Amino acid sequence: MGNLNKLKVQIFFFSSILLLILGGWFYTNSSLTEPNQPGVSLFPSKDNIISVGKRVYGQNCASCHGLNLQGAPNWRQRDEDGYLPAPPHDRSGHTWHHSADYLFKMTKYGIEKMIGQKYPNNMPVFASVLHDNDIIAVLSYIKSTWPITIQRRHTQLSIRANVGQK
Repeated sequence: MGNLNKLKVQIFFFSSILLLILGGWFYTNSSLTEPNQPGVSLFPSKDNIISVGKRVYGQNCASCHGLNLQGAPNWRQRDEDGYLPAPPHDRSGHTWHHSADYLFKMTKYGIEKMIGQKYPNNMPVFASVLHDNDIIAVLSYIKSTWPITIQRRHTQLSIRANVGQK
């Protein structure tokens, strides 16, 4: 009977560990936003999300926007083909002038979908390339590089934008 009780304790212990692992996996891999719900949350102080965002940014964004988020030279002037070069995502750019929800949708669906018409641009659509969590991680990484005063302004802007969507 002693071995049976020991086995029950072991099963309970390992089941509990498995439940914690699965719960943690589900929490970190579940979508951080619902596609048709207003309000995307960014996480500029969560190191695990920032780490993923930095990696995904390096793989998908840095070739145009710069490894240090500096953007392309002369990003405010259209090139000979009529396209605007990639803007910086650091504090010198205008990324933080847009709500988190807008940035998410722009990244996922592209500018033409956002404005409902053709627009000359080189920004790829990431809907079929990146998972929603990856987009949020990239945006969280970008936001984490801004000074805290700009982060706070961006948070307030995002809150005001979300209230307007309800």
